[in-house]
Amino acid sequence: MIPRGPSDITRDWLAAVLCTDAIRGVAVSPVGTGQTGATYRVSVTYAREAGLPESFVVKLAAQDPEVRARVVLGYRSEVEFYHDVAETLRLPTPRCFHCDISESAEDFVLVLSDMAPAVQGDQIAGCTRAEAELAVRALAGLHGPRWCDPAWLDFSATAMPKPGDEAAAAGLGDAAKLAADITVEKLGAAMSAADRSTVVEAASLIAPWLSLEPKRFSLLHGDYRLDNMLFDPDRTRITVVDWQTLAVGLPARDVAYFTATSLIPQLRAQVEKELVDAYHRDLLSYGVTDYDRDTCRRDYRLGMLQAPLISTLGLAFAASTERGDEMVLTMLERGCQAIRELGTLELVGQMRERGDRGRAG
Repeated sequence: MIPRGPSDITRDWLAAVLCTDAIRGVAVSPVGTGQTGATYRVSVTYAREAGLPESFVVKLAAQDPEVRARVVLGYRSEVEFYHDVAETLRLPTPRCFHCDISESAEDFVLVLSDMAPAVQGDQIAGCTRAEAELAVRALAGLHGPRWCDPAWLDFSATAMPKPGDEAAAAGLGDAAKLAADITVEKLGAAMSAADRSTVVEAASLIAPWLSLEPKRFSLLHGDYRLDNMLFDPDRTRITVVDWQTLAVGLPARDVAYFTATSLIPQLRAQVEKELVDAYHRDLLSYGVTDYDRDTCRRDYRLGMLQAPLISTLGLAFAASTERGDEMVLTMLERGCQAIRELGTLELVGQMRERGDRGRAG
């Protein structure tokens, strides 16, 4: 049975999925305020030593049926990640003790290790240089072990276009334009004129952008930002969570999205080259070849369009909250500044023009 809500997370249910008869009782309490799912901490008492943790985190589908129906692909992505993918990679994620999903995918459950006392990053406040280095080096453990693995091109648990799928890229490009228009209208004067212009122009380039550099790809987290990271109290270890936005594409999109949205612009400008170089060094340690540092830096500049793409899609088509709107505004301010400073729109235009000339020739 897949629990529909916290009342279904009982002693008997947990004992069954963990294959133990040692559980004496459970206490369930909510964790966080997720918009697309519901998460609970389950504290466990045992009748005897069972070799199991004293607490777990249990993640379920959203309690709102309309939300569940809207994000079923996200639920499939997360379950497939933990069930089939996580152990083939080298980045730090919670241990998954049990996962299950219904045929319709409107109900799912994950039983994960409780990472407390680790704390969630703060998207609005931003992070430190040391925290940023932990994050980008963890990304090398996501991308490097299965860099350009052909199996990713058949990976079904993502709604994002895969490299070479121009029809799907065009469809997402149309959605990006609509999302940009909705975002600009919704945020209005809270956005600067420069940011409104950058968001709209970036959206107009999404379809060709997705088709650039199709020969370099990996699995992407897709929404790699501070709210989806847990930091140990001493800030020496990171755990990455929330795998509902998986994509396959240019790996540096994850790096660019993180630095553009999770660092204040002044810090990002100071440390981004060092961060990209650290990411590149770690990629090489996983056996990635034929990928020099300068190409990695260019891919990083190119990947910056991930910031307005994901931010505007989230604001336009997800449930709205006061903190959510403030967060998206902050992410767009930071991301648009990074795009302008790094000349990303110009780079996309140049690469698109070269590609058009090559096809014409």
